Amino acid sequence: MFSFICKTILNGGKHTITVRAPPQIHKLGFLQNPSLSLKYISSTTNQQPFAASYFINTFGFSPQAALSASRYVNFEIPEKPDSVVNFLKNQGFSQTQISILVKRLPSVLKCNPEKTLLPKIEFFSSKGFSSPDLAKLLSVRPDLFKTSLEKQIIPAFDFLTNVLQSEANTIETIKRFSGMLKCDIETCVAPNVNILRESGVPESNIITLLKSQPRVFNVLPGRFREVVEEVKEMGFNPLRLSFALAVLVMRSMSKSTWEKKVDVYKKWGWSEDEILLAFGKYPWCMAVSEDKIMRIMDFYLNKMGMESSYINKCPQLVSLSLEKRLIPRGLVFQVLLSKGLVKNDGKMRTFFQYPEKSFLQKFVMPHKEEASELLTLYKGKLDLPK
Repeated sequence: MFSFICKTILNGGKHTITVRAPPQIHKLGFLQNPSLSLKYISSTTNQQPFAASYFINTFGFSPQAALSASRYVNFEIPEKPDSVVNFLKNQGFSQTQISILVKRLPSVLKCNPEKTLLPKIEFFSSKGFSSPDLAKLLSVRPDLFKTSLEKQIIPAFDFLTNVLQSEANTIETIKRFSGMLKCDIETCVAPNVNILRESGVPESNIITLLKSQPRVFNVLPGRFREVVEEVKEMGFNPLRLSFALAVLVMRSMSKSTWEKKVDVYKKWGWSEDEILLAFGKYPWCMAVSEDKIMRIMDFYLNKMGMESSYINKCPQLVSLSLEKRLIPRGLVFQVLLSKGLVKNDGKMRTFFQYPEKSFLQKFVMPHKEEASELLTLYKGKLDLPK
């Protein structure tokens, strides 16, 4: 009978098979689940593991990705993985999020969702995570399902809440960098928080830095202390927020990268003292890539005729987007200049720094005859593919 069924199914597709001994029926799950769809039988008999077929049919995996994922699981009937998928759907995960989760952690399909997944979901929900935020978090960081709740997740969450002074701030921090739940709190994060406290950084500034840029604390204390001391030597006041921001920027790059950026600014006429002065005014000017520094300075000096010293006094100008802000407004300025409606005194800080609405109201709309042309030029440049 089994031979007849197999021949009926496969001969129509011009496949040939070798009929196996009856015990193999159990491996196909045929007796355990009479409703098993033919697509799984077909895939399996074509020498593709059942799990790989499941990944393709359920999650849309490519054959290569499915075969790779199937190495981490061992199931030959869909009941077990289906129970995990249905559990996640009931918890608010979309099909796309489940596919992402499974692709990153195929072994999740082997687990008992009530014992392995539910405790973590219940913990995060009890702390204030919404269902959409939780689904987003766990679909991109499914390794949290494998992380000990009692030994790692709860201690990390409690530490962050203690420093940040509210669970809402902790949730915001985790959403920004979920890796904080995996960090070694006792070895890295806690000692680095204490280094800032010992240096006289106000608790409010520590909270601001931890909440907005939590990655900065995920480094060995030796390196972190070194950065803090360097910032002190530059003359930053620990009581000011700029001190914390300077620590953030310097912590984000190696010494060699810092030196490369210093060399780029020197090519445009800045001395080391001027570079430190600009960094003191606006630390983000050193967070810009070397390539962007070159292109930004070329635009200001060679296209707009501005002085290098003026940029040094207004280092905020270095962080503006070349494509979305500077080039479109530069074109507007050139049109206004050609019509005698503005003067090129080399001091155009406000021209580039004004918010969008204020820029249009101040520099475009007052010129009624040219406004249509200026708007077309400006908006057209903004819409160009980047």
